[in-house]
Amino acid sequence: MATTKKITKVQTPIDERETFVSLQKSFAETEQSTQEKLKVLYELQKADNAIEELVQLRGELPAEVAVLEDELAGLKAKYTHIEQVIDGFNQNIEEARQQIVDLDADIEKYRGQLENITNSREYDSINKELENQGLLRAIAEKHIGEAREAIEEKKAELERLNDKIATREDDLAAKKEELSTIVESTSKEEELLREKRDACAAKIDERTLSAYDRIRASVCNHLAVVPVYNEEACGGCFSTITPQRLIDIASCKKLVICEHCGRIIVNPEQ
Repeated sequence: MATTKKITKVQTPIDERETFVSLQKSFAETEQSTQEKLKVLYELQKADNAIEELVQLRGELPAEVAVLEDELAGLKAKYTHIEQVIDGFNQNIEEARQQIVDLDADIEKYRGQLENITNSREYDSINKELENQGLLRAIAEKHIGEAREAIEEKKAELERLNDKIATREDDLAAKKEELSTIVESTSKEEELLREKRDACAAKIDERTLSAYDRIRASVCNHLAVVPVYNEEACGGCFSTITPQRLIDIASCKKLVICEHCGRIIVNPEQ
């Protein structure tokens, strides 16, 4: 018995470098009418424009908040590091103190031995040891003094850092409050716009949506879909459109792409 082989349609992967000719071809091949697709693209662009306007209301605040957060994190890390350095100095002081205790014990031992010496050679040897122990003790005391001075310097640096951190925290709180007020006042509107955008995007095939996003990313004003300007030019780059293309745009039966800037040109009235 012959088996029937099931034929599956191979989906051509989307190439980011594909030409607009292939986009126009896929645009015409879908079941959705060209006019409907153009309408959805135009609505998608309007939603994106409105979302960007709301985001622009926040101005530089998000970036300023991020900068302040990074600066605060750096200041606090530096504060912690200085505290660790102070702990290290304190540990050195404790070690030097213990060394002095041990040296004092050795000095007392050698002084006791001086009372029982039997010859000058032994006397000179013990005195040499006492001298060495005294030098070591002086060095340990010097280290303690230097460590205490360093600790005082580091504590003064901590105070300056603490003041700076407090100032930056106040600045950050003020910026966050200002940003929160703006976001809160526009959150409902932004949510509705994003729902509208998602609804529009869901109506467009993946290849067309990919091209739309690619065009938006490549132009400075993020306008991928534009109307005709002054009845004769592209609304994106303002280059003159040929009469035949103007007819195609007016009919809404073809996907018309600007030859100069690559934007999709539509007729909003239709």
